[in-house]
Amino acid sequence: MGAPVEHVLTLDCPEAPGIVHAVSRFLVEHGSDIIDNQQFGDRHFYMRVRFATPGGENTTEVLRRDFAAVAAPFAMRWHLEPAGSRPRVLIMVSRYGHCLNDLLFRARSGDLPIDVVAVVSNHRDHEALVAWHEIPFFHVPVTAATKPEAEARLLELVDSFDVDLVVLARYMQVLSDDLCTRLAGRVINIHHSFLPSFKGAKPYHQAYDRGVKLVGATAHYVTADLDEGPIIAQEVIDVDHSHTADDLAAIGRDAESAALARAVRWHCEGRVFVQGRRTVVLR
Repeated sequence: MGAPVEHVLTLDCPEAPGIVHAVSRFLVEHGSDIIDNQQFGDRHFYMRVRFATPGGENTTEVLRRDFAAVAAPFAMRWHLEPAGSRPRVLIMVSRYGHCLNDLLFRARSGDLPIDVVAVVSNHRDHEALVAWHEIPFFHVPVTAATKPEAEARLLELVDSFDVDLVVLARYMQVLSDDLCTRLAGRVINIHHSFLPSFKGAKPYHQAYDRGVKLVGATAHYVTADLDEGPIIAQEVIDVDHSHTADDLAAIGRDAESAALARAVRWHCEGRVFVQGRRTVVLR
């Protein structure tokens, strides 16, 4: 046996007696040491456990094979990955670059456990920034007439780059229902949290006119219901009468960047479980 190797096991299933016992027995039988464990039950059971096990040939494959027998009687949805696995992420952006810039910096500095493999945009505004990060940039213009072709091109890129997650970092195009279905659970979006109020252009200026006292942002999975997918993370910041409309917009950019980065992190660390229209996040 080699040096200990860490893995992360995530699972969810209908609540039933014996789930924790079965998982614990599996870990003991494989000589594992639990590093971190979180669980939650509410008619449905959720669990995330990080553990170290003696390394050997094909350790991950052996663990997956053996855990499949544990999972089957409980009808578990489960994933078992080496700790530190870095999902392959494709970012989509339009003209607002704050979320893109934040994600690229966090990935480059090692703060986010992701590999950004490509950036797609319907404009060329951020091509130089992406090139500086030495990441492939793809300009895919979108009009009403070319939307099917643009989405087909996106799917080609998702396949060719073996993408695990698509992040809409202020990408100002609505994805078709078909694309949402094909990439279900693999696309995260960010928007201001005023919705359903202050729709359309200049939402922060609309909020200023109403004298709002909170500015926020919501990161969620993309579904065919526009801006109504399961919420992963939200950020809120107090404001008051002294803030101008431009101040609110600047504060909103901070909230959007923070909420999106948090959502991406939690998704990529296997902390998010989708159950219907809501999520459970084991932080």
